[in-house]
Amino acid sequence: MEKAISFGQEHIFGFWDELCEDGKRGLLEQMREIDFDLMARLIAEHIKAESRKKFKGHLEPAPIIGLPQTKQEIRKHEEARRIGEAALRAGKVAALVVAGGQGTRLGFDHPKGAFPIGPVSGKSLFQIHAEKILALSRRFDAPISWYIMTSGTNDQETREFFQQNDFFGLGRGEVFFFQQGMLAAVDKKGKFLMDAKDRISTSPNGHGGTLLALGDSGALDDMRRRAVQEIYYFQVDNPLPRICDPAFVGFHLKAKADMSSKVLRKRDAEEKVGVVGILDGKTAVIEYSDLTKEDMYATLSDGSLKYSAGSIAIHMIDVDFVQRVLDVGFPLPYHPAEKKVPFIDETGRLHQPDKPNGTKFELFVFDALPLTKRSVTMETTREEFAPVKDAEGEDSPRTAKAAMTSLFASWLEGVGINVPRTEDGKSKFALEISPLFALDAEELAQKVDKNLTICGDLYLGK
Repeated sequence: MEKAISFGQEHIFGFWDELCEDGKRGLLEQMREIDFDLMARLIAEHIKAESRKKFKGHLEPAPIIGLPQTKQEIRKHEEARRIGEAALRAGKVAALVVAGGQGTRLGFDHPKGAFPIGPVSGKSLFQIHAEKILALSRRFDAPISWYIMTSGTNDQETREFFQQNDFFGLGRGEVFFFQQGMLAAVDKKGKFLMDAKDRISTSPNGHGGTLLALGDSGALDDMRRRAVQEIYYFQVDNPLPRICDPAFVGFHLKAKADMSSKVLRKRDAEEKVGVVGILDGKTAVIEYSDLTKEDMYATLSDGSLKYSAGSIAIHMIDVDFVQRVLDVGFPLPYHPAEKKVPFIDETGRLHQPDKPNGTKFELFVFDALPLTKRSVTMETTREEFAPVKDAEGEDSPRTAKAAMTSLFASWLEGVGINVPRTEDGKSKFALEISPLFALDAEELAQKVDKNLTICGDLYLGK
């Protein structure tokens, strides 16, 4: 109690006399988990300071490994693919998914990874990712360990979901759950918000919390025990990443990079994605909101955007690099985000605000990029990115399912199978190919019946 009082947060005990013993114990346990020194620093820097730090510095485009078009580029990609495949066969690469969020914005009050997204099967995001990893391990005859970062919000339900589904065929010993940290939400005066009389409002510390949690949870030690040297990082709400893409792994390894990124060419100047660039001589992701209008619309001599490398939260990260970041005191910055945070007032009444009333603090994993000695930026296509963020509109289940169907349609047409299409060129039917049937177009060509006729929704699976 003294610590909370000394940091000016004594109001969290405002209902102490009304609490039962379990309530008192829970509040004290939660309070012990809060880093008051860190919270005091964040409040001083971001809430009480008169101005917040803004992006500034000398920005240049990042060198990008583009999509292969010339014979030389194709040869380089093939070489990288062979290097990556060798690393996968040797068990040197693990997959890591950031899955600490709930599906609240989707109207789904469960872990976002449990959200059903298969266009035909209704498989969850977790199952689709799991089947890719299982298919990869079979292809390369080597275990691919899967590290799943949850949060205090959804850890138990995520573990139960995997148990109920028998880990989707993966060996239980190959799946490692670990939790990211939680931070208190504060009001405009820097006071902790309470969402119940016995509970401080907290939220996950952002995807950058991955690096901290790897060390705190023992996951990094587990990777070393398994002789894992490289981490393929992705986010749970994107059903389309080519998990442990051998070419990406290979380019990263060949460059002896600390951390690498996959990017998409921006559709237009105003597409709301961060861009990978070189800021003051170091690789960095510059958030969309931090780009000046001049940089946002800048073009090269051929008319293309100067800053076109859109970040899509797919990275390769060297295990030793993570340890170095931790050893130097974890210098990643925290970012404030104004949010609508449910809270109780001094009478104990719960409020559901209709506009931002509080601040949450987040770490971004890409803020580790400036700490690298070497970094690779590799271009991919839109076929690898269809995040599920909102119930409707862009980045919704509808757009993700459409993107999945479009990808599978291109695979089927690539092997000579006719896909019925509407007047605007879209597939008439929902299409889905399980990774356990075919992990890519090349494998589909070896397995599918070329005389297949599509006359309704199609699911190819095992």
